[in-house]
Amino acid sequence: MEEKRFSKNDNGFICAHCGYEVKPLGYSSRNHCPKCLWSLHVDVNPGDRANDCGGQMEPIRVEPDPKKGYIIVYRCTKCGEIKRNRAAHEAKVQPDDLGKLIRLTVADPTGR
Repeated sequence: MEEKRFSKNDNGFICAHCGYEVKPLGYSSRNHCPKCLWSLHVDVNPGDRANDCGGQMEPIRVEPDPKKGYIIVYRCTKCGEIKRNRAAHEAKVQPDDLGKLIRLTVADPTGR
């Protein structure tokens, strides 16, 4: 039996990093704040909320992708794991801060 690797979990939340009230995306699992781009280390697979770490995920760089737009690369401030997530800069509700995304495209590849 094939394991499902994506679970839609599109709930609003209060950003643990900046306190911004984040609304549901409407079409996918929103997992980061559109204002500061920070996230929480709560998923093993997108939307499953199955990771017990719970550390804050710092956006360390953004990689432009010709098919997916921008990919945000995160490092967990608690365990150090690196994760990637598609940006929602074209969302109708609270799009990601495009200026921050662009600035992170020139970040040091190591995130330092």
